[in-house]
Amino acid sequence: MEPPIHDTEARLEAADLIRRWLAVFNERDLDACRDLATDVYVEHAIAPFGRTEPGQVRGPEHLRETAEWLLAQFPDLRMTVRALACDGATIAVRVRTDGTNLGPLNGVVPPTGRTFSAEQSHWFRIESGRLAEHWATRDDLSSMLQLGVLQPPRP
Repeated sequence: MEPPIHDTEARLEAADLIRRWLAVFNERDLDACRDLATDVYVEHAIAPFGRTEPGQVRGPEHLRETAEWLLAQFPDLRMTVRALACDGATIAVRVRTDGTNLGPLNGVVPPTGRTFSAEQSHWFRIESGRLAEHWATRDDLSSMLQLGVLQPPRP
C-alpha cells in the first residue's frame, strides 16, 4: 500500500484526472479517452443487469465505448462531484448522476422518457498519471424504479 498523498500538487493532479473523466460524459469529450486511460485497463464495474465484469480491456477504447453506450441511453446525462478523496495511487469520487432515458436502456429495454437521479461512487487506480483500474458502486435499484423499469412491491 502506498503512503497517503499529503502534497497539494498530487491532490490537484487527482482532481484534474477526475475533471477530465467527467468531461468525457458531461462535455461529450470522447477524444479525451485517448489520453485518460492506460492501454491495459482493468474494469470491475458490471453493467446494470450484467452478470460479469469486463476484466482486462483496452482502456481508451473501453472508456469511449462506455461513454457512447451511456450517452445513447441518456443524451442529457450529467455527473456532479459530491466528494473526492485520494490516497496513494487510488482516487475515490462520489457523484450524483442525472439523465433522461431517451434511448434503449442497456440496448434492449425501450426508452421510458423518464428521468433519474442517483448517487454512485467510482474508485480508480492511477498508473503513470492515467486511469488504470475502475470499480463502481451504483444505486441501480432506485434508478430503475425512477425510470419505471421496475415497480416497487405492493402491500
